[in-house]
Amino acid sequence: MSSEKTPATSKPRLQRMAEALMVLALAGMVVAVFVNVVLRYVFNTSIVSYEEISRLLFVWLVAVGAIVAAFEGSHLGFDLVTSRVGPMGRKVLFWVSQLLVVLCMLLLLWGSWAQVQAGLSSYSTVLGYPLALGAAATLVLAVGLLVVAARDMRRGSPVERDASALDIE
Repeated sequence: MSSEKTPATSKPRLQRMAEALMVLALAGMVVAVFVNVVLRYVFNTSIVSYEEISRLLFVWLVAVGAIVAAFEGSHLGFDLVTSRVGPMGRKVLFWVSQLLVVLCMLLLLWGSWAQVQAGLSSYSTVLGYPLALGAAATLVLAVGLLVVAARDMRRGSPVERDASALDIE
């Protein structure tokens, strides 16, 4: 593997913070689930609050991970159509797809905001935290992906990942 890696310090601070949040969420999930599995099979008991904690951490892990992947251009791509059209067709398809992404994210933002408002008066069964905390993850996801779409539209193209960044030779 002869490709040079870019140092983590070259990443924006917000991205490094998001990645650190993902690491903490994943570590918390692993500990919570592992402890509960051991308690169930060895001691025939469990800590019920760990299930709620791991569920909430998973929702936030997915939301933050999707934003980070979008910033890096790491989401799965489907280029069956774009690879068969010329440069002008690719440009048109890019703009159509970006407008569809913005539309979907605005709908997600609108729905998430309604869920956050509804969740402020509803509480989790065991820990009693407002359910708005879980719904806020999709609100943050929508805002983050709108920022990525705005960046890509300003550039006129999405971030391209090359094979060397993936260690493919």
